[in-house]
Amino acid sequence: MSPRGKKYCRESRVTKTSVVLPPDANTHGTLFGGKMMSYVDEVASISAMRHARTSVVTAYIDSVQFLCPVRVGQAVTLESFVCWTGRTSLEVYVKVQAEDLRTGEQKLCLTSLLVFVALDENGTPVAVPKVVAESPFEQALFADGDGRAQRRLKRQSLMPESTC
Repeated sequence: MSPRGKKYCRESRVTKTSVVLPPDANTHGTLFGGKMMSYVDEVASISAMRHARTSVVTAYIDSVQFLCPVRVGQAVTLESFVCWTGRTSLEVYVKVQAEDLRTGEQKLCLTSLLVFVALDENGTPVAVPKVVAESPFEQALFADGDGRAQRRLKRQSLMPESTC
């Protein structure tokens, strides 16, 4: 397949489930936000690498919505997939559900969009396959991908210059 072939969103899907233990929690008995973000970045990067089949780096956390707390003893299930691609960038959607393991009740507790850049073995950005959306939800995310990319570029242009 050429570097700019096509792949379906489903080909990059990742699912991870973990139980929230006391060391993962804050003084309120809920999962640390930073721990949740670590999980989010981990599954999103796996999705991006599955799609690109090369190394990736996190370039941008476009949005994070914490919708409800996750308590000690609950399970968190993260699902991610590539929902939009640029030439060398990949946008990954992540949703997190909390589950009360005693009752089976589940609640959507987080959604996020992250952007990754695919890199070759020398650390140079490399072209990625285009993504093909199938479900109505995937199609809705894909349809607004160009708009989100333009908004990110506009936000970046307003930031003071920085050097690494």
